[in-house]
Amino acid sequence: MKTNHFLLSTVKEVPADAELISHQLMIRAGMIRKLAAGIYTWLPLGLRVLKKVEKVVREEMDRIGAQEILMPSIQPAELWHESGRWAQYGAELLRIMDRHHHEFCYGPTHEEVVTDLARRELRSYKQLPLILYQIQTKFRDEIRPRFGVMRAREFLMKDAYSFHEDEASLKETYDIMYETYARIFRRLGLNCRAVLADSGTIGGKITHEFHGLAESGESLLAYSDVSDYAANVETAEAVMPSIVRQPAAKKMELVHTGTAHTIEEVCNLLKIDPKQTVKTLIVKGREQPFVALVLRGDHQLNEIKVAQLDAVASPLVFASEADVLKTVGCPVGSIGPIDLNMPVIIDRSASVLSDFVCGANQTDHHYRDVNWERDVVLGTVIDIRNVEEGDPSPDGKGRIRFARGIEVGQVFQLGTRYSTTMNATVLNEKGEASTLMMGCYGIGVSRTVAAVIEQSHDDKGIVWPDAMAPFHIAIIPLIKDIQDETSQKIQAMAEKLYEQLMQAGYEVLLDDRAERPGVKFADMDLIGIPHRLVLSPRLGLEQVEYKSRKSAGVMMVNIDQVIPFLQEKTG
Repeated sequence: MKTNHFLLSTVKEVPADAELISHQLMIRAGMIRKLAAGIYTWLPLGLRVLKKVEKVVREEMDRIGAQEILMPSIQPAELWHESGRWAQYGAELLRIMDRHHHEFCYGPTHEEVVTDLARRELRSYKQLPLILYQIQTKFRDEIRPRFGVMRAREFLMKDAYSFHEDEASLKETYDIMYETYARIFRRLGLNCRAVLADSGTIGGKITHEFHGLAESGESLLAYSDVSDYAANVETAEAVMPSIVRQPAAKKMELVHTGTAHTIEEVCNLLKIDPKQTVKTLIVKGREQPFVALVLRGDHQLNEIKVAQLDAVASPLVFASEADVLKTVGCPVGSIGPIDLNMPVIIDRSASVLSDFVCGANQTDHHYRDVNWERDVVLGTVIDIRNVEEGDPSPDGKGRIRFARGIEVGQVFQLGTRYSTTMNATVLNEKGEASTLMMGCYGIGVSRTVAAVIEQSHDDKGIVWPDAMAPFHIAIIPLIKDIQDETSQKIQAMAEKLYEQLMQAGYEVLLDDRAERPGVKFADMDLIGIPHRLVLSPRLGLEQVEYKSRKSAGVMMVNIDQVIPFLQEKTG
């Protein structure tokens, strides 16, 4: 491709709304342009990169015997009512109505559609296992779309679905998909880590997320400093402390704390450590009107863990101030676990405290030197907090450390979550109807592009891994005057080299613009082409100057050795 015939739309200015470097560079390099909040047009340069990701994904999916299909992006509401997700999914589901007043949605995912397909097409266990996949546009109506394509409303995704006769087959395919995802991200040059995760609205009990490690990542990951354990902080287990609760040393005392309502304010007033306090939060219950949650004062509630408790209403809803005042008889800042007329769930770390401070359920009062079992019943003890750095690793090896990550993929063992509600069955070996076991596997194709940029850039622009680069090689002829005989020879030399490299299988961008050398160099650095060849009268007709995008130095290469040289460089 020659730049005079290519829509190369680089810009110098950093967009005002672009917070992440990937968003800034994708705009500046002319990869994407914003159409509306969270909705982008992919320009030729960006689309070439996107297609490179698709190519790797397709190759690896086809390698394991997955079959590509293409499902409709617009989905009838009836399928979502069958699965129970029409009401459950929430405001991210873009609901639309056609002229006949039939309800549809713009698919954020395709579990319902593919399950409907399976129940229509699959008849016998002999057709299993089966993996179907597609690469298609999805839409999730994010409340706050930001970070460019990292958190866009419309995005490109590879979603795959597997069908099985039994759980053993599902697990086998799950492990294959896990390894396939790891291989995809390695090929794309993304430094990636798989972590245990929450299944969210998709469902299923076992799931792993794949994260590109980056300081700009939205997700906080917990990992062991000595083992392979890793999990999203949302699901990382905070293990039971190894310490034994000490016997009560003092008598419980009611103290007036006035306007001190927060943990920090109470600790400052009483001159105590937050680790010697507990805080009590009240949420709506499933069978009881309300449920109390008790944590150590310095710990943070993990809402994902709490939302999965049988006693807690779904979705998780905190009691309002009016609810608390009516039910407990005091404002939120004075709640404690003593004599609460509701189920009480206590975090593991809070359960080993003795002589602690808590709210007294009386306005402007707290109790100090409270002890479990003597002063307050020790209710259900379970892990409901976020892990912290330095906590013991749940696998018993090492300590928890934190890293940030960008989620680029997730794999799920769905089990019969959709096949049961939608009656998707096949005949088993005995001729009996058997409910299909299912797996689900997604990769954010467009998000992966941004994640790679977050890892691979410098102050000049993008530094693409070879597998994702829009072009392999940039040829830059430096010509002062096209009427000059030497310049004409340099131009002819560039054209010939361009043709030779194309014939050798390389994707080449020939910069034939009438621009200053500095502009050409800056643009090629910005868009991140891995290999650059410069031709100029200064170098003569026998040599070219080679520079790798990943290094600062340059090398002189004889013109007749360029292709062997590049073959060695590109493997």
